[in-house]
Amino acid sequence: MREDAGVTDEVEERVATPLVDEAIKKAAVAWVTVADGPAYALWCLPVDGALVVVTGPREQSAPGLAEAGEAQVSLRGDHGGRIVTWPARVTRLMPGSEEWTTVAPLVAAKRLNAPGPSAALVDRWATEGCALNRLEPAGTPASGADLPADSLAEPPRDAPVVRATRKPFRLHRVRRR
Repeated sequence: MREDAGVTDEVEERVATPLVDEAIKKAAVAWVTVADGPAYALWCLPVDGALVVVTGPREQSAPGLAEAGEAQVSLRGDHGGRIVTWPARVTRLMPGSEEWTTVAPLVAAKRLNAPGPSAALVDRWATEGCALNRLEPAGTPASGADLPADSLAEPPRDAPVVRATRKPFRLHRVRRR
């Protein structure tokens, strides 16, 4: 913190490496872990060297992210495997703020399968209590040999969108010759 002539400026340093910067630029999905919870695959949008994710009602679920101050973010490379994990500073963008007004329409425009126009989506996010979170690099990333050697695969979690698999309907029997 710096004080000059009664003016206080808080300077938050952005901590990133060229690998993190490049991975963020190419990111479409990030695996985000809050506290000691499980990792959630979240659709994201790179904006100004950070990732922006939207969570909440009728959007993707990431329990605890909206209230968190920090999280762990893992990103994959072109080959599909994890290339970097980094600590992130989580900032929730509030509806009506200057940053919300700038970023929310960008995120809404890239949101796939959104019902209605982008402006209506941004309004819905604001009124339904959805969280627009900015994940910014805030520490030393782990990459290469620093990443865990095991797969870290988990069994699928229960979700309300999971349906029972049924046998396909057949109108008639197929004959073999």
